Amino acid sequence: MSTAADKLGTQPLDVAAVREDFPILHQSVQGKPLAYLDNAATSQKPRQVIEAVDHYYRMDNANIHRGVHTLAERATQAYEAARERMTRFINAASEEEVIFLRGTTEAINLVAQSWARPRLEPGDEILITELDHHSNIVPWQLVCEQTGAKIRAVSVKENGELDLDSFEEAIARRPRLFAVGHVSNALGTINPIKHLVERAHAHGVPVLVDGAQATPHMAVDVQALGCDFYAFSGHKMFGPTGIGVLWARRELLTEMPPWQGGGEMIKMVRLDRSIWNDLPHKFEAGTPNIAGAIGLAAAADYIESLGIDAIGAWENELLRYATVALEAIPGVRIIGTSEKKSSVISFVVDNVHPHDLGTILDSDGVAIRAGHHCAMPLMEKLDLVATARASMAFYNTQEEIDALAGAIRKAQEVLG
Repeated sequence: MSTAADKLGTQPLDVAAVREDFPILHQSVQGKPLAYLDNAATSQKPRQVIEAVDHYYRMDNANIHRGVHTLAERATQAYEAARERMTRFINAASEEEVIFLRGTTEAINLVAQSWARPRLEPGDEILITELDHHSNIVPWQLVCEQTGAKIRAVSVKENGELDLDSFEEAIARRPRLFAVGHVSNALGTINPIKHLVERAHAHGVPVLVDGAQATPHMAVDVQALGCDFYAFSGHKMFGPTGIGVLWARRELLTEMPPWQGGGEMIKMVRLDRSIWNDLPHKFEAGTPNIAGAIGLAAAADYIESLGIDAIGAWENELLRYATVALEAIPGVRIIGTSEKKSSVISFVVDNVHPHDLGTILDSDGVAIRAGHHCAMPLMEKLDLVATARASMAFYNTQEEIDALAGAIRKAQEVLG
């Protein structure tokens, strides 16, 4: 059976054909056609990813790097093939630099505890931004509490862009690390990562990039970006939950001690000491999410078969269409108007709490997120308790945006 990807190649997206690959989209919710616009929280999975995971459990399920029987060898080959696939997906220099973890959160915690904690001293600074979500805030708070270091944050402007003057002032203080999101999950702002990395490196400051919201929407080339660490999650980019990647330059990973101990991360164990395994296994203690890695590789295949440029072009059109549609509704205010945005629209509606709005939209089959989006410091900076957020993926349609706009008008009639 041919797939949408087979038909499309590098051509502009045929969204109707693409949607045939996503079984979950073909259902009704509350008696209405589902309009899934909560992709920044988690994305839906194409049949190709589901089948890759299903095939592993049906045919190859075994532990990896241990057994000599056929299933164990097939599972090991599939897992390491997934690592090679993700190496190419982000253009890493080596498979040794690609660590499979549970996701972005675990990846950032690993860097905080294994790289930062041994280096930090009282009074040192970790630089983040007011745009970051909790996964790129709390791990640094924990390591600062453990070491006496401090957190400093780059300011964000009212339109959702980073204040580059604030950044220049902060980076000149030579923090020990700059940790920054590639794309804001709350506002959709695309940060100028390459510029930020160049300026940070000019002051001798290494950079960690939280790429959770970038990998589903744009090409990521870690060598071109020039950063030192890059973290992302599988479930945001049409892969399974519980799997993600930490990429780091090999020399950094070599210097870092293991974060967790257990099987597979060792070469030799005696009762009084152990010798650590080589990269990347040094950071993958215990049995990993084998099926997750295989599914993540299938998701990377799917994205690249559609063409990241075609995906970006369609999502930009959806963002433009949604912006026009929501701006036309009296009483609706879009939060975050950066010149460079991903396909995320946060908004508030006069006299309607975002949670109430989300509930009424659900009654029309429209799934959005309402709340602080795990970005409470950003909400406080913008003097907001919460926003409603519609986040789009390449399988969304203009008709779904129309359904969103119609449901907002209905909510205004009911609650306004």
